[in-house]
Amino acid sequence: MGKIICFSNQKGGVGKTTTAINLAAYVALADKKVLLVDFDPQGNTTSGYGIEKNQLSLSCYDMLMGDCSVADVIAPTMIPGLSIIPCNIDLAAAEVDLVDIPQRESKLKQTLEPVKDQYDYIFIDCPPSLGLLTLNALVASDIVIIPIQSEFFALEGLSQLMNTIKIVKQRLNSQLTINGVVLTMYDTRTTMSKQVTEEIYKYFGEKIYTVPVPRNVRLVESPSFGVPIMLHAPRSSGAAAYSALSKQFLERVEG
Repeated sequence: MGKIICFSNQKGGVGKTTTAINLAAYVALADKKVLLVDFDPQGNTTSGYGIEKNQLSLSCYDMLMGDCSVADVIAPTMIPGLSIIPCNIDLAAAEVDLVDIPQRESKLKQTLEPVKDQYDYIFIDCPPSLGLLTLNALVASDIVIIPIQSEFFALEGLSQLMNTIKIVKQRLNSQLTINGVVLTMYDTRTTMSKQVTEEIYKYFGEKIYTVPVPRNVRLVESPSFGVPIMLHAPRSSGAAAYSALSKQFLERVEG
Protein backbone atom coordinates (compact mmCIF):
# COMPACT_ATOMS: atom_id res chain seq x y z
CA MET A 1 0.00 0.00 0.00
CA GLY A 2 1.32 3.42 -0.96
CA LYS A 3 2.31 6.03 1.58
CA ILE A 4 0.77 9.50 1.40
CA ILE A 5 3.04 12.42 2.27
CA CYS A 6 1.99 16.06 2.50
CA PHE A 7 4.26 19.09 2.43
CA SER A 8 2.88 21.69 4.79
CA ASN A 9 3.78 25.06 6.23
CA GLN A 10 1.20 27.81 6.49
CA LYS A 11 3.91 30.37 5.85
CA GLY A 12 4.29 31.11 2.14
CA GLY A 13 7.57 31.31 0.27
CA VAL A 14 9.36 28.60 2.23
CA GLY A 15 10.22 26.33 -0.68
CA LYS A 16 7.29 23.99 -0.07
CA THR A 17 6.26 23.63 -3.72
CA THR A 18 9.89 23.49 -4.89
CA THR A 19 10.47 20.62 -2.47
CA ALA A 20 7.32 18.75 -3.55
CA ILE A 21 8.19 19.14 -7.27
CA ASN A 22 11.79 18.04 -6.97
CA LEU A 23 11.57 15.39 -4.28
CA ALA A 24 8.80 13.69 -6.28
CA ALA A 25 11.03 13.68 -9.38
CA TYR A 26 14.06 12.19 -7.64
CA VAL A 27 12.01 9.57 -5.78
CA ALA A 28 10.49 8.52 -9.12
CA LEU A 29 14.04 8.34 -10.51
CA ALA A 30 14.78 5.76 -7.80
CA ASP A 31 12.37 3.43 -9.62
CA LYS A 32 9.37 4.28 -7.46
CA LYS A 33 5.87 4.92 -8.76
CA VAL A 34 4.87 8.40 -7.58
CA LEU A 35 1.71 10.51 -7.78
CA LEU A 36 2.06 14.25 -7.12
CA VAL A 37 -1.13 16.01 -6.05
CA ASP A 38 -1.24 19.78 -6.55
CA PHE A 39 -3.55 20.82 -3.71
CA ASP A 40 -2.69 24.51 -3.74
CA PRO A 41 -5.13 26.75 -5.70
CA GLN A 42 -2.14 28.74 -6.96
CA GLY A 43 -1.35 25.74 -9.16
CA ASN A 44 2.42 26.26 -9.04
CA THR A 45 3.20 22.55 -8.91
CA THR A 46 1.09 22.11 -12.04
CA SER A 47 2.96 24.91 -13.84
CA GLY A 48 6.24 23.49 -12.56
CA TYR A 49 5.60 20.42 -14.70
CA GLY A 50 4.77 22.41 -17.81
CA ILE A 51 0.99 22.02 -17.61
CA GLU A 52 -1.09 25.06 -18.55
CA LYS A 53 -3.22 25.37 -15.42
CA ASN A 54 -5.74 27.80 -16.96
CA GLN A 55 -6.61 25.38 -19.75
CA LEU A 56 -7.44 22.29 -17.69
CA SER A 57 -10.62 20.50 -18.70
CA LEU A 58 -10.59 18.61 -15.39
CA SER A 59 -8.69 19.56 -12.26
CA CYS A 60 -8.19 18.61 -8.64
CA TYR A 61 -11.35 20.56 -7.80
CA ASP A 62 -13.57 18.39 -10.04
CA MET A 63 -12.11 15.26 -8.47
CA LEU A 64 -12.58 16.55 -4.92
CA MET A 65 -16.20 17.57 -5.52
CA GLY A 66 -17.04 14.19 -7.06
CA ASP A 67 -17.64 15.50 -10.58
CA CYS A 68 -15.15 12.98 -11.96
CA SER A 69 -13.05 10.08 -10.72
CA VAL A 70 -9.48 10.47 -9.52
CA ALA A 71 -8.34 8.41 -12.53
CA ASP A 72 -9.90 10.97 -14.88
CA VAL A 73 -7.64 13.74 -13.56
CA ILE A 74 -4.27 11.97 -13.33
CA ALA A 75 -1.85 13.15 -16.02
CA PRO A 76 1.62 11.86 -16.96
CA THR A 77 4.75 13.99 -16.57
CA MET A 78 8.06 13.99 -18.45
CA ILE A 79 9.58 11.95 -15.57
CA PRO A 80 9.06 8.18 -15.98
CA GLY A 81 7.06 6.78 -13.06
CA LEU A 82 5.75 10.18 -11.98
CA SER A 83 2.14 11.27 -12.55
CA ILE A 84 0.37 14.42 -11.42
CA ILE A 85 -3.09 15.58 -10.40
CA PRO A 86 -3.13 19.17 -11.70
CA CYS A 87 -4.83 22.11 -10.06
CA ASN A 88 -5.84 25.72 -10.67
CA ILE A 89 -7.65 28.58 -8.93
CA ASP A 90 -10.94 26.65 -9.09
CA LEU A 91 -9.77 24.73 -6.01
CA ALA A 92 -10.08 27.91 -3.93
CA ALA A 93 -13.87 27.47 -4.10
CA ALA A 94 -13.55 24.14 -2.29
CA GLU A 95 -12.88 25.96 1.00
CA VAL A 96 -16.51 27.14 0.80
CA ASP A 97 -18.08 24.23 -1.11
CA LEU A 98 -16.86 21.61 1.36
CA VAL A 99 -18.27 23.35 4.44
CA ASP A 100 -21.72 21.71 4.31
CA ILE A 101 -20.53 18.28 3.17
CA PRO A 102 -20.56 15.45 5.76
CA GLN A 103 -17.03 14.39 6.82
CA ARG A 104 -15.71 17.40 4.94
CA GLU A 105 -12.21 17.03 6.38
CA SER A 106 -11.92 13.48 4.96
CA LYS A 107 -12.95 14.23 1.37
CA LEU A 108 -9.43 14.05 -0.09
CA LYS A 109 -8.69 10.82 1.77
CA GLN A 110 -11.84 9.22 0.36
CA THR A 111 -11.07 10.52 -3.12
CA LEU A 112 -7.51 9.13 -3.22
CA GLU A 113 -8.46 5.74 -1.73
CA PRO A 114 -9.12 4.00 -5.11
CA VAL A 115 -5.59 4.72 -6.39
CA LYS A 116 -3.57 4.53 -3.17
CA ASP A 117 -2.41 0.98 -3.86
CA GLN A 118 -1.27 1.86 -7.38
CA TYR A 119 1.62 4.05 -6.18
CA ASP A 120 4.58 3.68 -3.86
CA TYR A 121 4.20 7.32 -2.79
CA ILE A 122 1.58 10.01 -3.14
CA PHE A 123 2.94 13.51 -2.49
CA ILE A 124 0.53 16.37 -1.69
CA ASP A 125 1.57 20.00 -2.03
CA CYS A 126 -0.57 21.94 0.49
CA PRO A 127 -1.61 25.59 0.25
CA PRO A 128 0.23 28.08 2.52
CA SER A 129 -2.61 28.23 5.06
CA LEU A 130 -4.25 26.13 7.76
CA GLY A 131 -7.71 26.07 6.16
CA LEU A 132 -9.96 23.21 5.12
CA LEU A 133 -7.73 22.17 2.20
CA THR A 134 -4.66 21.71 4.39
CA LEU A 135 -6.81 19.91 6.96
CA ASN A 136 -7.94 17.50 4.22
CA ALA A 137 -4.32 16.88 3.23
CA LEU A 138 -3.28 16.17 6.84
CA VAL A 139 -6.19 13.77 7.33
CA ALA A 140 -5.34 11.94 4.09
CA SER A 141 -1.63 11.62 4.85
CA ASP A 142 0.49 9.09 6.70
CA ILE A 143 3.39 11.51 6.90
CA VAL A 144 3.94 15.26 6.95
CA ILE A 145 7.15 16.98 5.85
CA ILE A 146 7.69 20.59 6.94
CA PRO A 147 9.88 22.78 4.72
CA ILE A 148 11.35 25.70 6.68
CA GLN A 149 13.47 28.48 5.22
CA SER A 150 16.65 29.43 7.06
CA GLU A 151 15.56 33.03 7.62
CA PHE A 152 14.55 35.30 10.48
CA PHE A 153 10.79 34.62 10.45
CA ALA A 154 11.18 30.86 9.97
CA LEU A 155 9.76 29.85 13.35
CA GLU A 156 6.94 32.39 13.25
CA GLY A 157 3.59 30.61 13.25
CA LEU A 158 5.24 27.22 13.50
CA SER A 159 3.63 26.49 16.87
CA GLN A 160 0.25 26.97 15.20
CA LEU A 161 1.10 24.37 12.55
CA MET A 162 2.38 21.96 15.21
CA ASN A 163 -0.81 22.44 17.21
CA THR A 164 -2.93 21.73 14.11
CA ILE A 165 -0.98 18.54 13.44
CA LYS A 166 -1.44 17.51 17.09
CA ILE A 167 -5.21 18.07 16.91
CA VAL A 168 -5.49 16.16 13.61
CA LYS A 169 -3.54 13.27 15.15
CA GLN A 170 -5.75 13.22 18.25
CA ARG A 171 -9.14 13.56 16.56
CA LEU A 172 -8.97 12.66 12.88
CA ASN A 173 -5.85 10.73 11.89
CA SER A 174 -4.00 8.87 14.62
CA GLN A 175 -1.49 7.49 12.06
CA LEU A 176 -0.11 10.92 11.13
CA THR A 177 3.57 11.44 11.93
CA ILE A 178 6.09 14.19 11.23
CA ASN A 179 8.63 12.52 8.97
CA GLY A 180 11.00 15.44 8.99
CA VAL A 181 11.89 19.06 8.47
CA VAL A 182 13.63 20.25 5.31
CA LEU A 183 15.82 23.34 5.62
CA THR A 184 15.42 25.44 2.47
CA MET A 185 17.05 28.58 1.02
CA TYR A 186 20.12 27.83 3.12
CA ASP A 187 23.02 30.25 2.76
CA THR A 188 26.25 29.17 4.42
CA ARG A 189 27.67 32.69 4.04
CA THR A 190 25.23 34.36 6.42
CA THR A 191 25.31 34.30 10.19
CA MET A 192 21.52 34.54 10.15
CA SER A 193 21.13 31.19 8.38
CA LYS A 194 23.39 29.54 10.94
CA GLN A 195 21.59 31.12 13.91
CA VAL A 196 18.14 30.24 12.60
CA THR A 197 19.28 26.68 11.85
CA GLU A 198 20.49 26.33 15.44
CA GLU A 199 17.05 27.41 16.69
CA ILE A 200 15.29 24.97 14.35
CA TYR A 201 17.56 22.17 15.57
CA LYS A 202 16.63 23.00 19.19
CA TYR A 203 12.97 22.73 18.22
CA PHE A 204 13.03 19.61 16.03
CA GLY A 205 16.29 17.80 16.81
CA GLU A 206 16.84 14.66 14.76
CA LYS A 207 13.63 15.19 12.78
CA ILE A 208 15.63 17.56 10.60
CA TYR A 209 16.96 16.25 7.31
CA THR A 210 20.71 16.66 7.32
CA VAL A 211 20.74 17.87 3.72
CA PRO A 212 19.88 21.59 3.59
CA VAL A 213 18.65 22.96 0.26
CA PRO A 214 20.82 25.93 -0.68
CA ARG A 215 19.79 29.21 -2.24
CA ASN A 216 20.24 28.45 -5.92
CA VAL A 217 19.33 30.51 -8.98
CA ARG A 218 18.83 27.41 -11.13
CA LEU A 219 16.33 26.06 -8.62
CA VAL A 220 14.33 29.29 -8.78
CA GLU A 221 14.45 29.28 -12.59
CA SER A 222 13.36 25.72 -13.28
CA PRO A 223 9.57 26.16 -12.70
CA SER A 224 9.49 28.88 -15.37
CA PHE A 225 10.81 26.26 -17.81
CA GLY A 226 8.11 23.80 -16.69
CA VAL A 227 10.56 21.11 -15.60
CA PRO A 228 12.09 19.93 -12.30
CA ILE A 229 15.67 20.83 -11.49
CA MET A 230 17.00 17.42 -12.62
CA LEU A 231 16.09 18.34 -16.20
CA HIS A 232 16.85 22.06 -16.05
CA ALA A 233 20.24 22.05 -14.30
CA PRO A 234 21.19 18.52 -13.22
CA ARG A 235 24.67 19.57 -12.06
CA SER A 236 23.54 22.53 -9.95
CA SER A 237 23.82 22.64 -6.17
CA GLY A 238 20.00 22.59 -5.97
CA ALA A 239 19.84 19.37 -7.98
CA ALA A 240 22.54 17.78 -5.82
CA ALA A 241 20.61 18.72 -2.66
CA TYR A 242 17.29 17.25 -3.80
CA SER A 243 19.00 14.12 -5.11
CA ALA A 244 20.63 13.60 -1.68
CA LEU A 245 17.40 14.52 0.09
CA SER A 246 15.46 11.87 -1.88
CA LYS A 247 17.94 9.19 -0.78
CA GLN A 248 17.60 10.25 2.85
CA PHE A 249 13.81 10.34 2.50
CA LEU A 250 13.70 6.77 1.17
CA GLU A 251 16.05 5.59 3.93
CA ARG A 252 13.75 7.11 6.57
CA VAL A 253 10.53 5.76 5.10
CA GLU A 254 11.73 2.34 4.00
CA GLY A 255 14.67 1.75 6.35
